[in-house]
Amino acid sequence: MKTFLRFRHRIGIAMVLLFLFGTAFNGYASQMPSNENASVTKDDALSQAPEADLSDDSGDTAADSGEPYYSEVLEQWKQKGIPEVHGQITVQGPAYSGKSENAKIRVGSYENKDNVLVWGAESDEWIEYEIHVEQEGLYAIDISYHPFIGDKYRKPITLNLMFDQTSAYLESRSVQLYRKWQDEMPPKKDEYGDEIRPPSFDVSDWMTAQLRDSGGSNEHPLLWHLTAGKHLLRLSGSDPLAIESIRLHAPDPIDDYQTVANRRTGGAAAVSGDPIEIEAERATWKNDSSISLSYDNDVASTPYERGKIIYNAINGERWATGNQEVTWTLDVPESGLYKIAMRFQQSYSSNRSTFRSISVNGKVPFSEMEAYRFPYASGWQGTTLQDENGEPYEFELKKGANTLTMRVTQAPLKPIMVDLDNIISGLKDRVLDINALTGGAVDPNRTWNIERDLPDFVTQFQDLYERLREVKERLVSVNGRSDSLTQGMVTVEKDMQELLSNINQIAYEADKLTSMQGKLADYLQQLSSQPLQLDRLYIVPSNEDVPKMKASFFQEFKGGMFDFLYTFKSKSKLGNGDKGVLNVWVQRGRDYVNLIQQLADEMFTPETGIKVKVNLLPGSDQLVLMNAAGIAPDVALGLSQDLPFEYAVRGGLYDLTQFPDFNQMYERFAPGTWIPFYYDGGYYGVAETQTFEMLYYRKDILNRLGLKVPNTWDDVYEMLPTLQQNNLNFPPVSNAAFFYQNGAEFFEQDGLKTALTTPKGFQGFKEWTDLYNVHAADQQLASFFQSFRSGAVPIGISDITAYIQLMVAAPELNGLWGIAPIPGKMQTDGTVARWMSGGVQSGVIFKSTKMAEESWEFLKWWTSAKAQERFGNDIEMLNGQAFRWNTSNIEAFMTLPWKPEDAASILEQWRWFKEVPNVPGSYYLARELQNAWNRTVLDGINPRSSLETAVKDIEREMTRKLQEFKFIDANGKTVKSLNLPVVTEPWKGVEPYVKSGIEADKQP
Repeated sequence: MKTFLRFRHRIGIAMVLLFLFGTAFNGYASQMPSNENASVTKDDALSQAPEADLSDDSGDTAADSGEPYYSEVLEQWKQKGIPEVHGQITVQGPAYSGKSENAKIRVGSYENKDNVLVWGAESDEWIEYEIHVEQEGLYAIDISYHPFIGDKYRKPITLNLMFDQTSAYLESRSVQLYRKWQDEMPPKKDEYGDEIRPPSFDVSDWMTAQLRDSGGSNEHPLLWHLTAGKHLLRLSGSDPLAIESIRLHAPDPIDDYQTVANRRTGGAAAVSGDPIEIEAERATWKNDSSISLSYDNDVASTPYERGKIIYNAINGERWATGNQEVTWTLDVPESGLYKIAMRFQQSYSSNRSTFRSISVNGKVPFSEMEAYRFPYASGWQGTTLQDENGEPYEFELKKGANTLTMRVTQAPLKPIMVDLDNIISGLKDRVLDINALTGGAVDPNRTWNIERDLPDFVTQFQDLYERLREVKERLVSVNGRSDSLTQGMVTVEKDMQELLSNINQIAYEADKLTSMQGKLADYLQQLSSQPLQLDRLYIVPSNEDVPKMKASFFQEFKGGMFDFLYTFKSKSKLGNGDKGVLNVWVQRGRDYVNLIQQLADEMFTPETGIKVKVNLLPGSDQLVLMNAAGIAPDVALGLSQDLPFEYAVRGGLYDLTQFPDFNQMYERFAPGTWIPFYYDGGYYGVAETQTFEMLYYRKDILNRLGLKVPNTWDDVYEMLPTLQQNNLNFPPVSNAAFFYQNGAEFFEQDGLKTALTTPKGFQGFKEWTDLYNVHAADQQLASFFQSFRSGAVPIGISDITAYIQLMVAAPELNGLWGIAPIPGKMQTDGTVARWMSGGVQSGVIFKSTKMAEESWEFLKWWTSAKAQERFGNDIEMLNGQAFRWNTSNIEAFMTLPWKPEDAASILEQWRWFKEVPNVPGSYYLARELQNAWNRTVLDGINPRSSLETAVKDIEREMTRKLQEFKFIDANGKTVKSLNLPVVTEPWKGVEPYVKSGIEADKQP
């Protein structure tokens, strides 16, 4: 109610305007030109944000975030009796009938095939094909294609498919064509005999793929309903590929096992002989480079070597995402019937089953293999693929080479996930009902009658309760037993039942409904994960017994004892290391450590003659203890941005400015990244990686609301009423943007006091709190990614890691979202200041080193464009796109596979990157500013009084630490100043890269 009163005049005017001019405005909004037709010079591009493109590149100008799921649409088609038996249509790749202006296509030869369409897509582009349909029906689609291969091309090809400029269902927006990856085998070994996780190489060739949903949520390939006549098929995307042909055909029926077995009469015969054993880690290919290998020390796992790291299994945690596929080739000595057995581990999710679709020679042999269930158990299991009665299935294999493929599928869980998603949406609507009734304020002195004030609320909430109970029971049925998720649903059920028993109390406890949403959203996310670890497979002649796949009790006991004894034989210890060898500690995962060691051996040592030993640092606490004991490395990498200051102030680090060529190193990075490493006239760390705060926006929702991507905070304030009228909002924003963009600093330049109570500092704090108090932005958000993905938050600020999340985990939003620089403050010269902090990880040199010059050479090499580009490419190749290396070296950063328009936005924000400095006691800053925010926003205390209270608490702690480190004496008199660096101008170091970013985005 308070929000309504605050905006009642604006709302009234907006409603009248929408009523009078709605049709005309919507027509205008749908025809707004994209930024591709704008002419922007380099100087213009550097003085303002690149204009965010809200046009729906797929051509769907009326895109709606409420598109139905495929399963819902398919059910409607089947109820209408649309035929599934009909002819087929083949369209050659070069026979396109239309394209977008920016589409980079040619017709010619590609990888030994002539007359194909070569589509070098870089940004959002589209091509169209005319399809002439003679028979109405449901059509599956196959595409014969070849991905582009190279360091810039790693992720699957994502396409948005539309017929006649309409998306039939949500999943059609994110159809994916996969690559073929192959691990480099056998793995290399380190000096201790341990294997190093092998990298994967793209071995893609010409492939034919049936189009499936990107989440692996359906047993069968996707279908489209086409009536007789002419149709336009549009493919939209930003990933390059070559297309030979597109085939539309009737769906291939898959019979059940009994039907298939009956057809074998007189055909395939039972055979005898030795079983064929296949090591799972020796796959022929996989369709995702992030499906990595793991090592397991179970004595029955093969290969096995005591006390050694041997990569002997498929990593279950990394083989868990829909449609991830692994294929093995097996050489069969005789045609006939065979059983298939596997040694697997499925202990990741307590009591929850995992599903795989199993194909032989590219086809699912019978329907029982479309989603085969692997049950939970605490350890390794051996199983033969079998029916409910324990009878093994028999597979017909031909003599010679055969392939076996296992693909992650969520198909049995998809209906449950859809219903659970709808329940979450229903709870969100009920929260909106309560907030509309109470005005978002809880008044304990007011009595509510929910049945009278919200007539349908109780019925709707009761329905959600019943649907949740049904979902829980169905999940138990599919899973085969109750698991941790169903137990969690029981807790939510009880909470709902308690509210139903005293329904009027719900007006005071709307936050409980929000909490329920968060819990169910987390359960929904967990359901999408299908982990399975695989050690080996057996192809067993039908007349033979399946080999034993589990170790005996004695073998397990003996192996466990040996493993325990080997823990006392440490191969490498964190210490001073060998004489004359640079000792480097890395606070990251083992894969990172191994790769840095490999690159140092391959690139750094041959060039400099300096030997390097890279060690795994489990945690920064060990670094503290080892340093206190006088045992410290020469170089440490992967440290948080506050640690270099904490060590420097205690005399533990080397001042990098003492090296004569430091200025050359300084120029590599934005000045704002150096700020947290400054202490007493020197710099004690160098940035390895950095994250950016960026503005994320949903093109479909903003288009539907007639909103533009905001350039300044005033633009944000203007769009908020429209968002809020549609039950949407802007999520919380960190304080740095408001302080820095108002020209304020967090500390005085001498570093002895805060600068928060200056006029600029107070203005920044007031604007920060006014965003919530005056403009009613959301005060909290459990998950930006989940809220943005669902459309509950159509625009907001988050760090660059959200970009990777959306690319990897939200393919259904293909073409529906974009990024832009964050909103800023208009300056008198017409520029927009977009100052914002982010976060960095750092590398340091310890003062105790006997190899200072060698350490400096290593840091220069490690942060160079050449090393960072190689490392970033290799780590992403090894672990997948989710592990993109956000290097702080801009030259290396620009070699990563960004879309040109996204790179342009990142470049613009990079110019304004500015971290918060560290001073003694500054760890109080974030906590006390949050306390000040709480007092002002939640308790209604005057912002000036609240900020002054925070400053007193911060400066009290600063005084104590400044005295400890002898910057002020016991009487508070200044002994020496920190003389903090000041960054007031945006970084010009981005200018050499603008042409490949902003200007390239404007090219047709």
